[in-house]
Amino acid sequence: MSDPRSPNPPDLRPDLAPRARIADPARPGQPTIGMVSLGCPKALVDSERILTRLRAEGYAISPDYAGADAVIVNTCGFLDSAKAESLDAIGEALKENGRVIVTGCLGAEPGYITGAHPTVMAVTGPHQYEQVLDAVHAAVPPAPDPFVDLLPASGVSLTPRHYSYLKISEGCNHHCRFCIIPDMRGRLASRPAHAVIREASKLAEAGVRELLVISQDTSAYGVDLKHATEKGHRAHITDLARDLGALGIWVRLHYVYPYPHVRELIPLMAEGLILPYLDIPFQHAHPDTLKRMARPAAAARTLDEIAAWRAVCPDLALRSTFIVGYPGETEAEFQTLLDWLDEAQLDRVGCFQYENVSGAAANALPDHVPAEIKQERWERFMEKAQAISEAKLAAKVGRRLEVIVDELDADGIATCRTKADAPEIDGCLFIDEGAEGLAPGDIVTVEVEEAGEYDLWGRLES
Repeated sequence: MSDPRSPNPPDLRPDLAPRARIADPARPGQPTIGMVSLGCPKALVDSERILTRLRAEGYAISPDYAGADAVIVNTCGFLDSAKAESLDAIGEALKENGRVIVTGCLGAEPGYITGAHPTVMAVTGPHQYEQVLDAVHAAVPPAPDPFVDLLPASGVSLTPRHYSYLKISEGCNHHCRFCIIPDMRGRLASRPAHAVIREASKLAEAGVRELLVISQDTSAYGVDLKHATEKGHRAHITDLARDLGALGIWVRLHYVYPYPHVRELIPLMAEGLILPYLDIPFQHAHPDTLKRMARPAAAARTLDEIAAWRAVCPDLALRSTFIVGYPGETEAEFQTLLDWLDEAQLDRVGCFQYENVSGAAANALPDHVPAEIKQERWERFMEKAQAISEAKLAAKVGRRLEVIVDELDADGIATCRTKADAPEIDGCLFIDEGAEGLAPGDIVTVEVEEAGEYDLWGRLES
């Protein structure tokens, strides 16, 4: 069995987007902007929108510091460690380039940024596109060539051409005590369904084979619009999923809260209209822990829901993230989480050790868990999750699966994903032989021959 080139590691950060990919050569004299995009896929979509607007105004996009007249750093404020990572990235950009504009979630705390880096040129908050453009104009005036600089038909993409994130809403109405994202990004604000479908249709026409639907709370899509119908499309996640599925490409749902109406999505998966994949942030399983988190405390009923979903769609893949070491978490509460994981048999799992986040209500809770206990519980959790993953993948040996090709390396090894795998956060399927004729975006059928802890190996069906 070949060594996996990009195995899914147990410490993979589930809040991070795939690496931004920029390749946009400048014409002589063209003003050029660099971009460092940190954080989740929602931030990556913000980066794409900013760069698309800049490209339309005649700017080139630089893949490195040296070739840029200024650099935009799109920051993350999800955890204190992510904030530190953002400050480091700003510092690096200042050292390597010197002309830096900061935006994103951490931009909601401008004093925090300027206190560490007083020489940044401007600071704006999340999805403040106009303010970012104003800052760029002030730093590097545009100089468009009307005969050359045209808006790309599908905009600027920071992901490979064959998949794309599709953001359907901003903000969140939840008040989880460990999270400050609603404070930074505001309450739920859904995009009109017809606008989402129009963007999705353009992406499909441009060759995108897989849409990754993202938001802070995908299940709540359209609640703020009272599920209104406009231009033939209703703003409800079930209707939106059905409309997206009609495009004939893979549609994958992320950040789905397990509200009762989620069960209406499962028949669409069983029919093959959307991928049989749900990314649900369960966070914990013990009712007392969930209550302290200000999360719905119905883990037992969630197990019943999962069983009902799988009865309708046996191939359903479930991914989730959890927090261990939350303030007040006892050994008994943690053991309940492990037992729940045994019963739930989730396919893909990520896990955080709890961290204080400046401004989060959880900071004031009593009985914070010592770092060494958090680490020990995280290791036990990941050992359990890894064993479940290994067993579930072993059961796929001998099966025929559809996969999408992500990369083909110089040795002719194809890195692919099954319908159960989102890019760069889940596992891979590798084709070692006979893959030379494949290209990224191809969807092919393979027979699974071997399985590891997180990845599969297979051969092309002849």
